[in-house]
Amino acid sequence: MNQHFQHINTSRIEELAAGDTEFYIEIIDIFLNQIPDFIDKMTTALEEKNWQLLAREAHTAKSSALTFGMEDTGVRLKQVQLLAEANELDTLPELVKKAISDLEAAIPELHELKNSL
Repeated sequence: MNQHFQHINTSRIEELAAGDTEFYIEIIDIFLNQIPDFIDKMTTALEEKNWQLLAREAHTAKSSALTFGMEDTGVRLKQVQLLAEANELDTLPELVKKAISDLEAAIPELHELKNSL
């Protein structure tokens, strides 16, 4: 079934779901609900210069993104986490912006995937 999308890769989540369509849809829904929350919290943390919150949100978002095979996004979010923890802020806004853009781009693909199940 492994469908090809630009931003998500379904092989890992298909393995986890092991043919259980209900579980598959549930995981997709969870991520779809998390994305706006991740975006809001990372944006707020960046605006408020709350590096601890930004690092924590990036870490959590990374795990979800990697579940859906978003390897580049995962790497970016890991960089955000590490830079925020180290207070190395020069490239942080740009990285956060790109990670948010990646997450937003995954939304229509997740809906398409869900509708195909």
